[in-house]
Amino acid sequence: MSGQRVDVKVVMLGKEYVGKTSLVERYVHDRFLVGPYQNTIGAAFVAKVMSVGDRTVTLGIWDTAGSERYEAMSRIYYRGAKAAIVCYALYQDLTDSSSFERAKFWVKELQNLEEGCQIYLCGTKSDLLEEDRRRRRVDFHDVQDYADNIKAQLFETSSKTGQSVDELFQKVAEDYVSVAAFQVMTEDKGVDLGQKANPYFYSCCHH
Repeated sequence: MSGQRVDVKVVMLGKEYVGKTSLVERYVHDRFLVGPYQNTIGAAFVAKVMSVGDRTVTLGIWDTAGSERYEAMSRIYYRGAKAAIVCYALYQDLTDSSSFERAKFWVKELQNLEEGCQIYLCGTKSDLLEEDRRRRRVDFHDVQDYADNIKAQLFETSSKTGQSVDELFQKVAEDYVSVAAFQVMTEDKGVDLGQKANPYFYSCCHH
């Protein structure tokens, strides 16, 4: 169980095998584990402290199960999240052929149920495109247009090489600090936005 205090609740969403756990491993532990991961059951929690300017920010990251049979459980973990990293695979193979459509599903879920959650689209396994660019499963410009439409940030990452992984999580923290600073400024002026940037306390249920 985890009773750690975090500033930003971040949820990882996406189809199984797109590499959510590898992404977290690379960011938190700066490592890439070779071989298949044991499927996440429910969600795994990890926290990381980072700096944004003169601020210290703790990200509380929930790595949710990608299997559709855990769909209802995933809703529990993204409730109240300030940021969602919605993953899909850049490289098309037998396991990831529908991962981008699944990412769109989670985006709709968040738009309907978590209006205050900032969405970050994350294409994974970019290193595999270096081996065969013909296997890119969705055109970059199409994804960028989609990201613009839903007002999301777009990153293409590789957990194996570390490409853009730190930048992704850094952007999450920077956006949180910017929003929090804006809220403090408007509250000082007597404007009530209906939301305040509060820290969170979470517990962990993972294997």
